[in-house]
Amino acid sequence: MCVLSTVLGAADYGLRTIVVQDAVCSASDESHDAMIGLFSNRYGQHIETATTEQLLNCWIGG
Repeated sequence: MCVLSTVLGAADYGLRTIVVQDAVCSASDESHDAMIGLFSNRYGQHIETATTEQLLNCWIGG
C-alpha cells in the first residue's frame, strides 16, 4: 500500500514516476504481479515500469 500511495501521489503531482518491478514486493507473487499490471496497464500514461537492469542500463548508457 505504501508504494501504491506514493506512486499515485507522485503521478498526481505530474512527476515522472518509474516503478522498479524487481525492487518492490508484496504479500504474494500474485499481488505483486497484479500491482505491476495496474501500473503498466491502467496508469501507463503516467507511470513507467522497468526492471533494475533496464533502469541501470539507461542511467549508465549501456
